[in-house]
Amino acid sequence: MRELYTHAITKLYDGATGGGGGGGGTLSLMSSVDTSIEVDSCDSDDSTSLGTLEFDLLYERATSSLHCTVIKAKGLKPMDFNGLADPYVKLHLLPGACKANKLKTKIVRNTLNPVWNETLTYYGITEEDMYRKTLRVSVCDEDKLTHNEFIGESRVALRRVKPDQTKHYNICLEHPPPLPSPSAMSAALRGISCYLKEWESEQQRSLEERGRLLLSLQVLSASSEGDDEGQPTEGKRSGLCVGVRRCAHLAAMDVNGFSDPYVKTYLKPDLHKKSKHKTAVIKKTLNPEFNEEFFYEISFSELSSKTLEVTVWDYDLGKSNDFIGGVSLGCHSQGDALRHWVDCLKNKGKKVERWHTLTNELPGSIYHD
Repeated sequence: MRELYTHAITKLYDGATGGGGGGGGTLSLMSSVDTSIEVDSCDSDDSTSLGTLEFDLLYERATSSLHCTVIKAKGLKPMDFNGLADPYVKLHLLPGACKANKLKTKIVRNTLNPVWNETLTYYGITEEDMYRKTLRVSVCDEDKLTHNEFIGESRVALRRVKPDQTKHYNICLEHPPPLPSPSAMSAALRGISCYLKEWESEQQRSLEERGRLLLSLQVLSASSEGDDEGQPTEGKRSGLCVGVRRCAHLAAMDVNGFSDPYVKTYLKPDLHKKSKHKTAVIKKTLNPEFNEEFFYEISFSELSSKTLEVTVWDYDLGKSNDFIGGVSLGCHSQGDALRHWVDCLKNKGKKVERWHTLTNELPGSIYHD
């Protein structure tokens, strides 16, 4: 709620002061190989004193992944007594929980001109995310004795990044955008109050997003299974192979700002309670990678009437585990879950992989472990 409020205030402040989302000092060029370059002209002495940062952005539509290659920085502001700094770069997706989507480069010691050449990747990024989210790129100085210090930042509207095309940035670092004064915004506050109330009531009605889950489904039968050359093999079981690949941007359930996630799968109805499978626990992360597969031996005719229930949990030693989120796939599902299930049934023998949004409610779930 605080993020939305600040975002709304910032937008209105930009409108009141004549600022725009793209900024007046930005030049966009498109090369013949579909590589876009943005260069900040750095007219302000204040922004120039913070330094410049060079990085690339690439959104891969096929894998729903956003790659940020942090190349180098130049002329950073000195932060230490020796006139140097120990810089690193942090990425955040806005709006969103900071811990869940924070990525960080390595630290380069004692320099104002660090070179990273390091690629940081967000997984489970949909085209809707690319349209509505902003990437905050911050440069900070590590200080072992006190808190790490902020040097400067830049914010990129991801809707500017075209799918499957690398976009190059060479920008001047800036201070965080200031909040507008109360006197300038008193009338504007009244104007957005109705919007905020409507948004809050809509949030209460809708499901809370708890992260993303990448699932692979494959229907196997004696006729659809094959060897490495794709030829049918004999003596194999028929059924459903469920691949739990990874999660992204999970909700933090522990006081340290992380979770200890694992995944459970059920094929329901499950009268004999034998369909439960469970992955290993991955400690202290909001972006776990599992790469585990589970097999359900079942005929194709029976499978069409089943529902696959997948839940993500936070492991807690000595007390009940916390439910993070879940998704159900079957003929009675909706949206991406239904499309994934139907594609799986239509394409026997083929692995069908898709990202799913985890919600805090799942019909038929048992919220204990």
